[in-house]
Amino acid sequence: MAKTLDTFYRSQSLIYKYFLYFLTIGAIVFFFPKGGQFKYEFQKGKPWQYENLYAPFDFSIRKTEAELQAERQQFQRDQVPYYRFDTEAAREVYRAYEELFPEYFPGTGLSARQIGVLRQQGRAILDSLYLRGIWDGSDPPLSREVYLVRNNQARRMRFDSIYRMDALRNTIRDLTESVGIPADQAEFRELLLRIAEPNVSLDQELTGRELENQLSGISLTRGNVDEGALIVAKGEVVEGESLKKLESLRAEYASEVWSANNYYFILSGYTILVALVLIMLLLFLKRYRPDVFRNNVKVTFIFFNILVMVFLTTFVVKYNEALVFVVPLCILPLILKTFFDARLGLFVHVLTVLILGFVVPNSFEYIFLQIIAGIVTILTVSELYKRANLFISVGQITLIYILGYFAFNIIQGGSLDNVVWVNFGFFLLNGMITLFVQPLIYIYEKMFGMVSDVSLLELSDTNSRLLKELSNKAPGTFNHSLQVANLAEAAANEIGANAMLVRVGALYHDIGKMNNPTYFTENQTTNNNPHDELAPEKSARIIIKHVIEGIEMARKQNIPDRIIDFIRTHHGTTLVYYFYKKARERDGEDPDEKDFRYPGPVPFSKETAILMMADSVEAASKSLVNPTYSIIDEFVDKIIATQMQAGQFLNAEITFKEIETVKKVLKQRLTNIYHLRVEYPE
Repeated sequence: MAKTLDTFYRSQSLIYKYFLYFLTIGAIVFFFPKGGQFKYEFQKGKPWQYENLYAPFDFSIRKTEAELQAERQQFQRDQVPYYRFDTEAAREVYRAYEELFPEYFPGTGLSARQIGVLRQQGRAILDSLYLRGIWDGSDPPLSREVYLVRNNQARRMRFDSIYRMDALRNTIRDLTESVGIPADQAEFRELLLRIAEPNVSLDQELTGRELENQLSGISLTRGNVDEGALIVAKGEVVEGESLKKLESLRAEYASEVWSANNYYFILSGYTILVALVLIMLLLFLKRYRPDVFRNNVKVTFIFFNILVMVFLTTFVVKYNEALVFVVPLCILPLILKTFFDARLGLFVHVLTVLILGFVVPNSFEYIFLQIIAGIVTILTVSELYKRANLFISVGQITLIYILGYFAFNIIQGGSLDNVVWVNFGFFLLNGMITLFVQPLIYIYEKMFGMVSDVSLLELSDTNSRLLKELSNKAPGTFNHSLQVANLAEAAANEIGANAMLVRVGALYHDIGKMNNPTYFTENQTTNNNPHDELAPEKSARIIIKHVIEGIEMARKQNIPDRIIDFIRTHHGTTLVYYFYKKARERDGEDPDEKDFRYPGPVPFSKETAILMMADSVEAASKSLVNPTYSIIDEFVDKIIATQMQAGQFLNAEITFKEIETVKKVLKQRLTNIYHLRVEYPE
């Protein structure tokens, strides 16, 4: 059981990679469109580049979205709206007429017969008004004809045959004259105007329901293509009827292939292809980037960025495939080059583009343009912390997109007639979005604890809080750190290591000396050495402790782990030899080395190895008296040979040739530092 747990513990990093690998495959396949892949690529207005295509099965020609929208709009224009006739409102008007008539005509001046005739004439006018109805005027007229719903029966009639409330005064005047009522009977007309109420209004619910019924009945297809019928001939321009047939065949093919019977076959095909792409990535990391492969955070970071790009592209394609070039895919190599290196960035970019080839339309054109743009990104982008460099690189990337797309259209169409000019705007928008890589890099630094050149540039500022405190409390150590930074940076440039990272690591590697600055010789301004009063073991503990205290200070100040690595490894597991020798002379025998040895670990990268060499050489060079070229040469060789014999560089992946180059740079720099000036005569 214990052996099994031990094996599991030692294999947990590999188990995590397996889990991440399969999780990424599942997520990518999930994002893929749920349909079979149509094996032909075509574009509107471009010649058909394959052999004559015949219908493999019967299928219907689907209407385009524009055609369906035109039919919907035509239905909306031709729709006859429904208006509701309120019979209860008409009864209320008649009731009001009978109640108010005696108030207007009390019986004086007119005979009973005349009043009776007048009452009958008023009823006749109301009958005329409410036979057609009075429109309330609340909604604008929707058409010339309407359905008037009365007593649950709809009758089609002209809209202008319904009386309007806003023209009722003129209508009543015309009706009173038509029945023979004298023009001087103004009181009678006022009575009719007072009691008249609208009783016809638009029935929006019924009108909308009827429109929905009509729209739902629109056919999505028009005509059929029989099996074996010619769809498009070789060299024929894909447009008009042939374009509609091809689009219908593609949609039908996807829906027929992606069925319940073969769902798992297609799914397994997608899974195998994506798995092959991702296994290539893992093999590349294991073979050529073992430091990245061993770091699960970095592997997760790479897979996460691939997933983000796949998700964005598939989302845009599902929304509107015409916007596919708006997705800033070149952000991927930009970010990976920033945190890793150019070769890894390009390799991951190419693999991601291959995956997206299953998703995008015109996959060959898309893959070609994206790979070319990715290569340009890798070749042009450098020193992102310089703002102008990013703008220049993005401009070059956008230009490559435009030129590549332009060339494809000339090749396929033979002219400029079929160029979709709006795509150039999409390329410009792509470039503008790519500029947001700077804040994205900052977010990734916080999420994954990684360090970019921009952050390194900020950390290299000697006016930062921590370095300012170092210069105040331990000025000798601060000057030593500056000298080491210059030496290490020069050496890193010679062997192709990360010079900016080495410089920043050198500036911070001795910050732990701030707690006890006078115990370190570079900060002692008098001949009074506090170590003279201490036992060698205690002095060694104070010297060794500056590494641990430096790590703690850096963590409190949120210094990135990659910089803390330099603090942790700049002495490796070497001995504090001076005090070890002093203890041996005191006791007459070898003391316990554990009391005099740094805790380590040893350097595990080229950069940390360079810092160890530069730090030791610069510190020891202070003891040189009247140095010469031969003395400096022998001095540097001796120090670095001692470190190599102690096995300090075994994990650093630095070659003998690179160590010799570092030694050469250190010798040259020390020679320049100690070179005597020519004495000028007074």
